[in-house]
Amino acid sequence: MKTVCRLGGVLLASLAMAAYGEAAERPNIIVVMADDVGYDAIGAYGGESYPTPHLDALAKSGLMGMHCYSMPVCHSTRITFMTGKYPANVNNPKWGSFPRTLEKQTIASMMQHAGYRTVVTGKWQLALLKDDPLQPHRMGFDEYCVFGWHEGPRYHSPMVYQNGDVNRNASGQFGPDVYRQYLEKFILADRDKPFFAFYSMALCHDVTDDLAKPVPYSPSGEYLTYHEMAVEMDRQIGLLVKFLDQHHLRKNTLLIFTTDNGTAARSCSHFEDGKYVKPPVYSMFRGKRIQGGKGKLDDSGTRVPLIINWPGVVEAGIQSDALVDMSDFYATCAELANHETPGGLDSHSFVPMLSGRPVSRTWAYAEGRGQHWVRDQRYKLYSNGRFVEVDNTALNHESLLKGTLSKQAQQALLKLQSAHPLQTR
Repeated sequence: MKTVCRLGGVLLASLAMAAYGEAAERPNIIVVMADDVGYDAIGAYGGESYPTPHLDALAKSGLMGMHCYSMPVCHSTRITFMTGKYPANVNNPKWGSFPRTLEKQTIASMMQHAGYRTVVTGKWQLALLKDDPLQPHRMGFDEYCVFGWHEGPRYHSPMVYQNGDVNRNASGQFGPDVYRQYLEKFILADRDKPFFAFYSMALCHDVTDDLAKPVPYSPSGEYLTYHEMAVEMDRQIGLLVKFLDQHHLRKNTLLIFTTDNGTAARSCSHFEDGKYVKPPVYSMFRGKRIQGGKGKLDDSGTRVPLIINWPGVVEAGIQSDALVDMSDFYATCAELANHETPGGLDSHSFVPMLSGRPVSRTWAYAEGRGQHWVRDQRYKLYSNGRFVEVDNTALNHESLLKGTLSKQAQQALLKLQSAHPLQTR
């Protein structure tokens, strides 16, 4: 891999034109957020269990963020992504809800105001849509096509809401195809305006397991294994990239791939004797066998891939050690859209990273189960005072730093303490 410092003046000029030019030159933006897919699941990052050739190709021809951090579970990640604020700073919304007072301040609403068409497809999870089918519209999405969270299947014969109504035609189809195909139709519907797409993938979360009757099996007679879902996730990415290529959209489309939390620890295989059977999910990562860490505050639950691909703007084969967390997509999209970033956010733009310049973020943040941490690339300070050095080669190993700290560790501790996001509000 090349280092980020090797970008030249031509790249900087082209980035400036694309990111800061006239409205007609603003890029289309697709943010892909896969579900329950950790850093360990992607081949380009050292994952060895799941073939991900299309994602690996995007990484090879674009930029890989090596220090992107999510919340440990999906709802809090989505709250942060949508608002540009950490859950603790928006009164910790209850699971499956979104604050009404912030509906007009979402990333999608901001992109609407910037003149973008907006769409979300796949997973929603911010309301039961049977009770509030217009919520995605109020939150800034012109169109949506999402499965009914806790209301029906997401994969085989999915229960799909589309712009306020149930899409009955989807019941005989495969959900991941439905969500991607809807996105593609949306893109082609109006080529005169730029678009912002939140492709919130159903994959690789296992099936809905709290309905009165078990959801349909896959053709194998069981539910998709985690391996099968990972392969399907990569296939869907490949089909989307092929579509963009076929319609000559790649050069003016910034494609970002990330995920909402670490790999699942268990995944449904079948329904037996009145309950779902959930075998553990183990993955090989850089020669080590690890169980998925979703829900944990270590790197197995919060360190996620960040692949950024923009032909002609982002140089191929770049790795960046810049810190990014889930609040940062808001300010990044605002800058790319030539729109003012609202005040009071936790968000820092990572647009400078695209051209090899330093980003303004000096710490990342995550919270879950009553705890939180701040960290840099090497050190992490938990809210209970636990100070650790993170092993970047092993997602689930942290070394407690105590006693006489090195000068470097002391400086890192002071920096993280002074940067504590909840102490500065």
